Amino acid sequence: MKGTLIGVGTGPGDPELLTVKALRVLQNADVVAHFAKRGRKGNARRTVESLLKPSVVELPLDYPVTTEIDKADSDYIDAIQGFYAEAAARVESHLREGRDVAVLSEGDPLFYGSYMHLHVRLAPRYPTRVIPGITAMSGCWSQAGLPIVQGDDVLSVLPGTLAEAELIRRLSDTEGFVIMKVGRNLAKIRRALAAAGKLDGAVYVERGTMDDTRTQRLAEKQDDEAPYFSLVLGPGWQARLREAVA
Repeated sequence: MKGTLIGVGTGPGDPELLTVKALRVLQNADVVAHFAKRGRKGNARRTVESLLKPSVVELPLDYPVTTEIDKADSDYIDAIQGFYAEAAARVESHLREGRDVAVLSEGDPLFYGSYMHLHVRLAPRYPTRVIPGITAMSGCWSQAGLPIVQGDDVLSVLPGTLAEAELIRRLSDTEGFVIMKVGRNLAKIRRALAAAGKLDGAVYVERGTMDDTRTQRLAEKQDDEAPYFSLVLGPGWQARLREAVA
């Protein structure tokens, strides 16, 4: 009998935003796997810290590299692809023995999630389920109380790792926007927003829904330092909102 692979969305960081279904799956899983930077627990694992049963088998999947090498470098590509293949093999060793493996994923498993690299390798051969999670962007605009899009507004989700010219082009052609993967890209993102005429309305959210969160207008942020768990929001509905409350 084969075990079931289960991608579990743990939400944006607040344990109370974990779904009832995700909680039930975690408490019934034989194995809980989680991605993290080597030597650290990872945000998804910290989110479920108090929710796992004592008998569960934990399977840490530690990235061999994160930001030490540029993602376009062949050494990075070889290392990370080899890592995902090895991670899939480690998970499969439990599935073959009939154990259900829940793979933790920050936010939603199928939205910029590392879980997807296991899914495409294992789902064709094993029973698979995906438990959706609240995304970081949803958690952040809810925390900020920021109406993001309405009516015919277009929402664009952009990785901050894009080239500056491409960010400008895409920001100029959308109403609402979410910029993910901010980190060390914040200075470039700020320039792109200014060039696209979108800086004034942009909102910076750091560690959304977590205990040490921070929210402010990006134009008022005095530096370009940003942790991994940060993003920039741009409400497409802003102009009409001002008209509505005037």
